[in-house]
Amino acid sequence: MRQAGRYLPEYNKTRAKAGSFMNLCKTPELACEVTLQPIERYKFDSAILFSDILTIPDALGLGLHFVDGVGPKFEKQINSESDLDDLIQKDPIDNLSYVGDAVNLIRKTLTTDVPLIGFSGSPWTLACYCLAGGSSRDEFIQIRRWMYSRPDLVTQLLEKLTGQIIDYLQMQIDNGANVIMIFDSWGGLLSNRNFKDYSLKYHQIILSTIQEKNPQIPTILFVKGGGQWSKILAETGCSALGIDWTSDLVQLKKEVNGKCAVQGNLDPAVLLGSEKFIRNEVNTLFRNLKKENLEKGYVFNLGHGISQHTPPENVEILVDAIRNFSSE
Repeated sequence: MRQAGRYLPEYNKTRAKAGSFMNLCKTPELACEVTLQPIERYKFDSAILFSDILTIPDALGLGLHFVDGVGPKFEKQINSESDLDDLIQKDPIDNLSYVGDAVNLIRKTLTTDVPLIGFSGSPWTLACYCLAGGSSRDEFIQIRRWMYSRPDLVTQLLEKLTGQIIDYLQMQIDNGANVIMIFDSWGGLLSNRNFKDYSLKYHQIILSTIQEKNPQIPTILFVKGGGQWSKILAETGCSALGIDWTSDLVQLKKEVNGKCAVQGNLDPAVLLGSEKFIRNEVNTLFRNLKKENLEKGYVFNLGHGISQHTPPENVEILVDAIRNFSSE
């Protein structure tokens, strides 16, 4: 979960050299550099492409930039049916070639025994940002308003994004990504019925299409706030289900019942604690799994992105604690 980032001093130096976050994402050599930084420092078991989930909306012409203290913002916003029509006519894949180039360069630079994870935002999550014009302080009320007043427009947008995400993920695979992850960061905003219609449906389309073309590629599905849907998410055909820290790991793993692996779910704020506290939290997590004989088919991860305020040495403590327990 966000291996590279502002908690790393070496990342901040490269980010300053790039001049802006988007320049960092769009320059393959620099994206490769920051992807490899946490691998070199911590020797993680896999690397994740350095990019952003909003690259597709940016390539569709919405013009992504980042505002300090606010987050992602688009120069253009979808406010009407005609705005949506204009967006649907565009094919962004050529504008995303820098991502394919970065994946290709990272894969060539990484040692062969370290898999590279490529990723995309989910259709629902990307649609949330598209209709809000970027980050939102009102829980993406615009798309939720459209969902109840113009569901046909929301469906058109989701279908458009689904097709683009499939092409985008396939491009990453073609350039050397070994694993694919889908981030549904805002799926938890949806009601139970609406989740099935506006999120789950599109996960199934993406996963089945990718898996049909690339049966050798494992797929990971992460829905923040989606623990209550673990059973149906496990039936999408994903290889692993990522979970956030609000879910009970043991209970969720029982519900998944071996249909896929489970990945998660330490609260990232644990890394702001003392060494003793970090080690105790990791040991508790693993012991709870082992006590229920649930340690098979489990991949450790944070429950969401690592905080910029995390001391780098605390990540080293975390990794050491995991490896010590795993070796037992």
